[in-house]
Amino acid sequence: MARTTTGPVKRQDADEPPAGERAPSALTEFLRNQEIGVVAAVAVLVVAFSLANGNFASVSNMQTMGVDLAQYGLLALGVSFVMLTGGIDLSIGSVVAFSAVWGAWLNVHVGLPGALAIAVVLGTGALIGLAHGFAVTVIRVPPFVTTLVTLVAARGAALAITKGFPIDGVGTSFSNLAQLRLASIPVPALLFAGACVIAWFFLERTYIGRQVYAVGGNAEAARLAGIRTERRVVLAYIVSGVCAAAVGVLVTGRLGVGQPSIGNGWELNAIAAAVIGGISLTGGSGRVLGVAFGAILLVCINSGLVIMHVSPYYQQIVLGAVLAVAIVTDRLRARSSERRQR
Repeated sequence: MARTTTGPVKRQDADEPPAGERAPSALTEFLRNQEIGVVAAVAVLVVAFSLANGNFASVSNMQTMGVDLAQYGLLALGVSFVMLTGGIDLSIGSVVAFSAVWGAWLNVHVGLPGALAIAVVLGTGALIGLAHGFAVTVIRVPPFVTTLVTLVAARGAALAITKGFPIDGVGTSFSNLAQLRLASIPVPALLFAGACVIAWFFLERTYIGRQVYAVGGNAEAARLAGIRTERRVVLAYIVSGVCAAAVGVLVTGRLGVGQPSIGNGWELNAIAAAVIGGISLTGGSGRVLGVAFGAILLVCINSGLVIMHVSPYYQQIVLGAVLAVAIVTDRLRARSSERRQR
């Protein structure tokens, strides 16, 4: 009679994947933790540009980058709210231009005090966002079409107000906001940091903020769960409009004039920063920390290329390449998430 021998049963370690499943690849881990990759990329770029040209790490250049970060970062932060709901806002660059000349016109030609003019500009940005939200949720116009209309109309309004010429003579309220420094740190950079903290707390620590993610993840399921999806979408567009208006105020203070030609293509920078930072193009996922570092990455690239005397035309090519990489990464991340859910 044959004897059956039984050996010790091999226990599966808790960290090992279940039988039949492969351990996650390095690419999969990157897609799950994209923020770590973006932080690493920022560190590499800072070291590389600093070694290539010592002026990159100078105090004056870092201060300039801080103001640039406030401009592009606030736009990225605002458009991220819209993208989290599954929408898009292509109008923000034109809203920046309109807000810049609108604030300058109110201050110089109407005679409103600087602080009041700034408040009116921010309120106008909120109204633009409200109009976008109404068009998307009530009239059911696709976000792409809705914001494309404003992209053209807001730019036209900026040119109509100024006749194509800058408005100079703005008050000190604008310049103080954009040019003052606290402990050598530009005030706009501090404002951006504060906005990031507020956005992080709202999205990740409040009930309404978590509902924004739910709307982008599955709008119908969110509606069935009792979430007022339309209100969350409108809120997201209002945030985007206010952020764009705030950038218009900062740019006016930085330049000292209301310039109708600014903001061209800035929506692409903002969307690229958001996607690089992990905001999904289809909505429902992404974090504020990633958006902040996505904006830092783009500012580092732009500043480094300027320091290296690279032609602005090539800078646009680099931006296009970065945007393409961000979109491909987003799609790979979405496919990886779908496979995990099966």
